[in-house]
Amino acid sequence: MTISKTKSILSLSLFAVLFVFLFTGCKKDDDDDKDIVLAEETYDLKTKDALGVSGTVTFYKRSSSTTIEITLSGITSGNHPAHIHVNSAIESGGIALTLNPVNAQGISVTSVSKLDDNTSVTYEQLIAFNGYINVHQSANNLGVIIAQGDIGGNKLTGASENYSLTEFNTSGVSGQVRFEKRKNNNTLVSISLNGTLSGETHPAQILLGDVTTVGGGQVVLDLNNINGSTGKSITNVYVLKNGTPIKYDDWVVYDGYLNVYESIINSTTIISQGNIGEL
Repeated sequence: MTISKTKSILSLSLFAVLFVFLFTGCKKDDDDDKDIVLAEETYDLKTKDALGVSGTVTFYKRSSSTTIEITLSGITSGNHPAHIHVNSAIESGGIALTLNPVNAQGISVTSVSKLDDNTSVTYEQLIAFNGYINVHQSANNLGVIIAQGDIGGNKLTGASENYSLTEFNTSGVSGQVRFEKRKNNNTLVSISLNGTLSGETHPAQILLGDVTTVGGGQVVLDLNNINGSTGKSITNVYVLKNGTPIKYDDWVVYDGYLNVYESIINSTTIISQGNIGEL
């Protein structure tokens, strides 16, 4: 009788230990599942107003949220506010999401399931988001951006086309225009010229036809003005002057040309031009 009771007690004890082991083991697995990275996407953060600061931001998909991790080099001290803004960096826009500040080690980690306006947001929506990230020098100096980068749909795919811009009217101004494809099929248009005058501002337009069009073609797009001190202009393009949407794939077969003008005052005097699209 005593032996039978002892066996029963031992059996119950073993069952209890097994139950606890299985229960806690399953619970640990459930907790681990929440930390599993299901997908990830990384974007570059480049130097902006402070030299030597750059890095990356990575979006990690988890079961019920997205972890956003910023890693910067060149940070020496202090906390640096970070935000996701709407639009591309060249356009600028309001804050959509406030991230945890980047610390003195150059790290920021934020778990996200909602935007600042309390709108729910998923990993899939974030990696398609029309936005960019700014990292600021400090809470008291938000005007100085130490690192910046386009994210989501604004990420560059690597596809691009370059077109030459030749001098006109013996201006001595020449260079190129580069069309780069974004993930959302919008276009980053970058003009780079040599021979421009420091302190001058040069308007630039895209027109229908080619450089030999008699009387000039119809203006379809006003680009951002070229800074004469740097010879550069950058424009994010997704719609023409008349409101017609246009994608990168449209530009590479476009029947058009680009004019650069002497100044805002002399906005009809061409100093450089070149065909684009299907030459």
